[in-house]
Amino acid sequence: MPTMRAALLDRYGPPEVLYEGRVPVPVPAPGEVLVKVHATSVNGGELAGRAGRVRLVTGGRFPQRTGIDFTGEVAEVTPGVRGPAVGDRVWGVLGRTLGSAAEYLAVRPGRIARAPRTVSLTEAASLPAGGTTGLTALRAHAGPRPGERLLVRGAAGGVGSVAVQLGKALGADEAYSYTECGPADLGPFDVIMDTAGTEHRAWRRRLAPGGRMVAISFDLDRKAASLGHLLASTVHGRARVRFFSGDPRHCLLTELAGLVDGGALRPVVDSVRPLAEIAAAHRALEAGGVRGKHVIRVAADETA
Repeated sequence: MPTMRAALLDRYGPPEVLYEGRVPVPVPAPGEVLVKVHATSVNGGELAGRAGRVRLVTGGRFPQRTGIDFTGEVAEVTPGVRGPAVGDRVWGVLGRTLGSAAEYLAVRPGRIARAPRTVSLTEAASLPAGGTTGLTALRAHAGPRPGERLLVRGAAGGVGSVAVQLGKALGADEAYSYTECGPADLGPFDVIMDTAGTEHRAWRRRLAPGGRMVAISFDLDRKAASLGHLLASTVHGRARVRFFSGDPRHCLLTELAGLVDGGALRPVVDSVRPLAEIAAAHRALEAGGVRGKHVIRVAADETA
């Protein structure tokens, strides 16, 4: 059976538990396509999974895989699949499973779409998960209107950098450093998009009457209190607080690609590392101070 390179972990723990190993190449089932992965990125949820902080979801069987989003080329199409063709440049986001940090993926066509034409597959890998989440959070859950004040917490990260660019189109031009400004230093906002997941109560007080707060993360170290506050605010609070987790599909990925090719969005890449250095990428994201996404280049070449 042919094998491929993949990022693996044999136990929960710090970034050093990750290593490049070998696993069987997946065989696409009927209705699936096989994608040759070019690149993936490191997302915050993967850090929690690797550390074992969500083991009720990830379970206790090893080795485990990591990776949520990806770019690449269609390598095989099974009978009955419409749309994707061998050779198509695509990008996508996995569902409830992890494993995009590998040379090949077997996925349903609804999980992929044509990748942007105007950026490389390496650059594009910084956008699928964070981009679709940011787009959904702002448009479907927050609904900012021209003239409203928008605050993005974690604006330098994968989701936040997309939200800032979308907010820019609505006229948002001011930026604040979290090292210089806390909740009490800022005026009221109509929309607060929180990608940090901490101090929900303090930031909720910054909402103007009728304001909306969209939280895509909560503090895993204080998850009971943090999530409890969000739920209480949603049910009882006058200021609306919404917590959601995205589930991007083909149409949203296609829309995101159009925004990139149309110039409304650009990839923001902090670093690019080979698959063998995925532990270093996890370590860098945990250290903070990120400026965009940490991208993992899976392909041996850099032509795309």
